[in-house]
Amino acid sequence: MSSPDDYRRAAGYRRSVSPERMGLAGKPKLSGPIVAYDAYDLTDPGLLEMMRAGGSRVGVAGISVSDKMALRNSTFFRAVSLIAGSMGMLPLHLMRLKADGSREKARDHPLFNVLHRKANDFQTASQFKSYMQTCALLDGNAYALKVRSRGAVRQLVPLPRRCVRPQLSDTFELTFRYDRPSGGSVILSKDDVFHFRAPISLDGLTGVSLLDIAADTLSISHRALAATGRVLAKGTMVRGALETDKDLGDEAYGRLRESLRDSFSGADADEDFLILEEGLKAKVLTGTTKDNQLVEMRRLEAEEVSRFTGAPRPLLMFDETSWGSGIQQLGLFFVTYCLLQWFVIWEEAIWFCLLSPVEQETMYAKFNDGALLRGSLKEQAEFLKAALGPNTGFFTPNEAREYMDKNPLAGGDELPRPGTTAATIAADD
Repeated sequence: MSSPDDYRRAAGYRRSVSPERMGLAGKPKLSGPIVAYDAYDLTDPGLLEMMRAGGSRVGVAGISVSDKMALRNSTFFRAVSLIAGSMGMLPLHLMRLKADGSREKARDHPLFNVLHRKANDFQTASQFKSYMQTCALLDGNAYALKVRSRGAVRQLVPLPRRCVRPQLSDTFELTFRYDRPSGGSVILSKDDVFHFRAPISLDGLTGVSLLDIAADTLSISHRALAATGRVLAKGTMVRGALETDKDLGDEAYGRLRESLRDSFSGADADEDFLILEEGLKAKVLTGTTKDNQLVEMRRLEAEEVSRFTGAPRPLLMFDETSWGSGIQQLGLFFVTYCLLQWFVIWEEAIWFCLLSPVEQETMYAKFNDGALLRGSLKEQAEFLKAALGPNTGFFTPNEAREYMDKNPLAGGDELPRPGTTAATIAADD
């Protein structure tokens, strides 16, 4: 598309210019190089995002729901931080399948350090995973630029949010359009971008944003919170009233007011009976039906947010049930029904985007979710006791020590033979 300077040149520069801006042959000097501008259709999603001023959307309550506004909702913030923090906390290892069928950590591969320790020059692996997971939750997609050296991926640099759009050509070739924050755009090959999306997609390329589908719930919740704030700011917060059919004299009114102020107000108020004069009667004021509905609405909206995120109610800190010894089952529920889908999404995206076709035959990424599934020390001891045998053990002593972050022992890489003990094995040797 032509630039504005091209149109002025074609029009013969009919606009008046000052003498100091005149160039050769009496034509005006151009202010800079001719720049090609991109044209957007009125139905283009990029134009819609720009008009939304940073990706906000309007809910049924008439409130614009942006990411910052949504994160001010305590339930939504807790759910997002719980999922993103858990994904960032868990170790992510690059594994290699050996010819004999055994598996090992591919510590010698450059990608192992990127996934496990340092993602780029300004983020650790934990920070990178937490940020990318947050992007996937809020926007439905997460994008990172692959930085290569000698053919291997050495860094993963997150691309700015809402600046990347996948495009599928008529020949089913996948590319990514990256709109630079400073201006202009560039088409990136699929070999240059690490991309994963939310589980639900409406086009097969991009994931559904949590902010989009929960916008109505978040806007209603914000309205309820604002109504509560107005009650606290402008409403009355009295617990009762004193009423009488008689006229209360100034002297009796003064004694009553002084008695209430001195003995029955403040944190150190007396828990004694109030002596009433002049036929006064005490009347306790209770919350109105409207007030009770407001409290119930806020509770229901918190439950709605938990349904959108998939985080269990007790982990969102508003459940009334005491789990006690069942807390381990709650952790298993969280891993199985909330995090497991993200484990698979991450692992498949790493296999698909970051490994070459040859490496894909023998290498894969694996999250270690043991940190979330470990119980108490007593339960871990019972597990290791069963894992070590003696008859049907499936852990070697060194594997058990590695499970507890202990150094290996010499001769601890063999499984116990059925029907034997450590003493008989030593005697046979």
